[in-house]
Amino acid sequence: MPAVNRKLRDRMKQLGYGQAELARQVSTEIELLTGTPGKVGDADVRRWLRGETKWPQDRIRLSLERVLSTPAEDLGFVPRKKKSASPEDDPVHRRRFLTSATGSVMAPGTSDSSDHERLGIHDIRRFHRDYVTILRHENAGRHGPEKVEDLAIELAYRIESVLTSSTASTRLRGMLLRLVAEVISTAAAASIDARAPRRARMHLDRALTFAGLSRDVEATYHVWNHMFLAASQRENHAEAVAGAEVMKRSSIARRDPLYASLGHMRNANGLARLQRPSEALRALKDAEQAFARAVDQERAEWMRFYDSSEFDALSSFVWAALGDHGRAEYSLHRTLASIPDGMTRNKALYIAHLALAQAKQGELELACATGRQSFGLLSSPSGSQRTANTLAATRKVLVASGSREAEVAEWIEESGQWI
Repeated sequence: MPAVNRKLRDRMKQLGYGQAELARQVSTEIELLTGTPGKVGDADVRRWLRGETKWPQDRIRLSLERVLSTPAEDLGFVPRKKKSASPEDDPVHRRRFLTSATGSVMAPGTSDSSDHERLGIHDIRRFHRDYVTILRHENAGRHGPEKVEDLAIELAYRIESVLTSSTASTRLRGMLLRLVAEVISTAAAASIDARAPRRARMHLDRALTFAGLSRDVEATYHVWNHMFLAASQRENHAEAVAGAEVMKRSSIARRDPLYASLGHMRNANGLARLQRPSEALRALKDAEQAFARAVDQERAEWMRFYDSSEFDALSSFVWAALGDHGRAEYSLHRTLASIPDGMTRNKALYIAHLALAQAKQGELELACATGRQSFGLLSSPSGSQRTANTLAATRKVLVASGSREAEVAEWIEESGQWI
């Protein structure tokens, strides 16, 4: 009798996958790899768990590895012996399969052009590449928020146009609907960065519609994340807390501790601004514990921002809202010590917050030097309005101090020209 595959069972339990959900995710990944819908069912998963399938077919095995972010051997599967290996288990075949699945040659069954073009996996990859480019240019500070918003709106329009003028399988249409939601959420994020909450809310209403149509919980989570930010910017902290509650209770947060952590962190920030310190600190602790449980795995491109440096930065906002500027400064120093080099826009923002924390502790000359460093990172065309507003808040603290120190007076005069 075959032995039960405990390694696979334990990994599914760790990530919160049921048999039917895992089968669906693997089938989706197969379609991304091959352009042909996968046909993995929960009966297949049960055979894996019972140990009846020792070594799944190549396309299934590769897709399962991607979904669970774990090599097949570590999931309890045993490679076939070389003498009995099928052609698709051969390393040369595996390389050819991956090349055809991810390279420029698409799988059969897709159409290049017709009066009513049928969409293929290559269309999704092409649009996704454009989306990732926008995100990376945004993070690197190559475009200002208005430019990012325009690029995202234009891309969303192109995807919508293709959706309405072409045919596609249900799965591919769902993937494109999800991508539209992701792209419009990026437009909303740029509006938030430009301090345009009304435009942001308009984008988010549209994004939520597309996320609902796609039936994708991760896309919906993405929209709620920006809804929290838009509500916070309008200083509607009760609405922000309600949005954070949706995030932390979503199915993806139950499955992935990193999403749970971000939900708790957003909740902590909202509660701190509502002056509910004990609840805010409890939420911050929940965020920290969930973050510690998160494993390194492939996630949506937009979620890559939430690393240890971002965790410390968001923690600093909680401490600042609670009036503990010393802890806020400590958290921001941790952020700046570990933030990736390419995150220029965020780095400028967090240095500005560091200047504000220093100013509120009476470290006025140090705050001036820090503020000047923040402004120097971004030229005005690509600058974030949030960064400018944070520097303006720092300047306000310095003016209110009444300091006559030459460094402070000089910075107040100088900053008045670019804030």
